Amino acid sequence: ETIYNRVHEVRMRFEVVKREAEIEYYKALIEGRGDPDALKAELDATLARIDADWEFVAKANVGDEFMAPEDQERIREIGKVQWTRTLNDRLGLSFEERKRKDRTPPVPVPAKEYLLADRDDHVVYRDALEPAAQPDNPFGFKLNIPEHKYNFGEIYNLCIARGTLTEEERFKINDHIVQTIIMLEQLPFPKHLKRVPEYAGGHHEKMDGTGYPRKLTEDQMSVPARIMAIADIFEALTAADRPYKDPKKLSDSIKIMSFMKKDAHIDSELFKLFLTSGVFQEYADRFLEPYQIDDVDIAKYLE
Repeated sequence: ETIYNRVHEVRMRFEVVKREAEIEYYKALIEGRGDPDALKAELDATLARIDADWEFVAKANVGDEFMAPEDQERIREIGKVQWTRTLNDRLGLSFEERKRKDRTPPVPVPAKEYLLADRDDHVVYRDALEPAAQPDNPFGFKLNIPEHKYNFGEIYNLCIARGTLTEEERFKINDHIVQTIIMLEQLPFPKHLKRVPEYAGGHHEKMDGTGYPRKLTEDQMSVPARIMAIADIFEALTAADRPYKDPKKLSDSIKIMSFMKKDAHIDSELFKLFLTSGVFQEYADRFLEPYQIDDVDIAKYLE
């Protein structure tokens, strides 16, 4: 899945592979290449395997479970299945698509194609680093920059260990924080608002120094900035207006945040205050859908 969900294209390839298996079965029957019952049993087994492989790929595309190494290997094995392309794949392309496609010479048809592939034309090269990503940038950003701007490789995207975002996509998404800081630091805030850029730009920092974009540690962040990080995470988990995710229930959101506390991603003392003050419940009563509000036993998160 990218901005355009290509799972429909992949599903059609599975359909093609099934039709090719059926055609091969009927050809074998006509040519008398085996016992009809045995050929039918072989076809049924092949079609059942293809159906199971498709369901596995479709589930991997959703990304709601951890992708174990053995599951990633199964994706790669499924991708080795071949089908026959008989049409020119250089027609109807946009300018950018054609540029990427022209990196490799065309293959005459009929051509064997893989069911899933990571091709060179799936990669969008990074032309140059943005000023904010330069090592000596004046904003103190410490960014882990992916080699490529984007990678649309099918196996690459299906084998993401957690979620559906590639390293390249996450870097682009995180750029909103960078741009927030750059923009806010240009504004002439009055004295009582001068720390707004710090508060607004620090909501993706983590207490252990692995956050974004400055890799600040707990002792380098003010209390309001650490509070903002907790508030931002809670709001994101429970939000019902995001097209890319289902809204979490209250108990699930608190449970996820407790793991983040254990991993030193959020301030443990402030998380405790978040629970004991009841502010999470007050927010839920005002802003969450009724079906999201369930019981939360905060005692088990205060140990």
